[in-house]
Amino acid sequence: MPVSPAYHPDPRFPDLGGDYSDRVEPADFPNTTLRFRNNRAAVEVGLDSLSDVEWIAHFGRFQPLPGQPGPMAMRYHGHQFRSYNADLGDGRGFLAAQLRETPVDAQAASDRVASVSASRGRLLDLGTKGSGTTPWSRGGDGRLTLKGGMREVLAATMLETLGVPTSRAFSLIETGEALQRGDEPSPTRSAVLVRLSHSHVRFGTFQRAAWQERPDMVATLAEHVRSLYHPAVAAGDTPGLLRAIVEASARLSARWIAAGFVHGVLNTDNLNVTGESFDYGPWRFLPQYEPGFTAAYFDQFGLYAFARQPEAVFWNLTQLAGCLKLVADAEPLTEALNSFGPAYIRELRAAFLARLSVLSVSEEADQTLLDATLAFLREAGADLRWEPLFFDWFGGFASSARALAGPRAGLYHGETFEAFRAALFAHESDRPERLEDPVFAAVDPEEMLIDEVEALWAAIADRDDWGPFAAKLARLEAARRAWDLFR
Repeated sequence: MPVSPAYHPDPRFPDLGGDYSDRVEPADFPNTTLRFRNNRAAVEVGLDSLSDVEWIAHFGRFQPLPGQPGPMAMRYHGHQFRSYNADLGDGRGFLAAQLRETPVDAQAASDRVASVSASRGRLLDLGTKGSGTTPWSRGGDGRLTLKGGMREVLAATMLETLGVPTSRAFSLIETGEALQRGDEPSPTRSAVLVRLSHSHVRFGTFQRAAWQERPDMVATLAEHVRSLYHPAVAAGDTPGLLRAIVEASARLSARWIAAGFVHGVLNTDNLNVTGESFDYGPWRFLPQYEPGFTAAYFDQFGLYAFARQPEAVFWNLTQLAGCLKLVADAEPLTEALNSFGPAYIRELRAAFLARLSVLSVSEEADQTLLDATLAFLREAGADLRWEPLFFDWFGGFASSARALAGPRAGLYHGETFEAFRAALFAHESDRPERLEDPVFAAVDPEEMLIDEVEALWAAIADRDDWGPFAAKLARLEAARRAWDLFR
């Protein structure tokens, strides 16, 4: 296979042994039609030289890449809506490959996950969704609907555009099966998705080892995570490892909030040790500021509502800390756990500054801007929505004339707005030259509201028209480059 010289296989998960995974066979699909390939991500891992035929062979038929051991389904447990479930694991996916990020992109990688050495490049995983049954399928068919795959591509792309640490959709291949589902019209089309992410180790991976009362497994897993994902932490410093995971999780939580994103299912098996968002099922982006907004119809009590997401992440971190008590003293673990609150507030201020493209002044001034922004979003409601405020006022004072001449100018008045504007103008613009990009000449920003998602799917379902989907992804890439958040 003619892969790029930049392709560096580095399969580390087998080093842990069979206590953590099971070798599996992928499904044999009746058809494989390539619908999406992430060429930019492929460059980063040395797989950009693959032809479409080779791409399908590896990511639709799952012929192992050179130097890779073949598919492995991960074992884990988890709290699902805070009820413990010991009958979990990769039920429709597996770890397909582990490889190193190319050196040219290592600095960008270290910016995304600051604890990883840039000189080596991040260890990255190619994981699947919809690739067939495993020992952990629990009676399911191990498949993914094409609509579900398309939605995951859109969610991951939008989150990356907004600077949220996220897995990236790497490949989407339609697989030619008719699936029966209770939550969408059936039969429906099938697909297999491949994600590129930084770590496969979930909080639930630790929970399984703790549930089995295996401190040896917890210790082995902790050292695996420390050495590969948080090497700045000293060997054997389990509280230090927890603190690193807490800080990464606080950053993720803050950036979800700044992006107006609701994950929907924040169970312990849906959070990982690098603070990277993944597994997008019933996600939503806020149409307007609404703290109680939920993404999942089955979240009847709003456990994972928009404004409760930091609380949910912290609760999950307490479960991780409980597992680590098998190998470390409770007091330093508690101290590490309690660093979440201050880290979250610090990261939230930084996230809002980045979204508004202004520089920090002081903790007090930055907090005033955060509070004023949320107050104005709350008051303006559906007339303004979430994303347009950040688009109109990107760059602070440098965008004033543009915002006040735009379609939402009539909303920019009143006492609450004046408080927001005063707080914003107290901050210097960050890289105002970005406003020269054609993206900012548009009337409206790129959003990802549910009506648009459904319209993109309707074009595919009704006419097999992938043009609107591809055009949306192209616009998001243009926005990502123009906004250039969290540099």
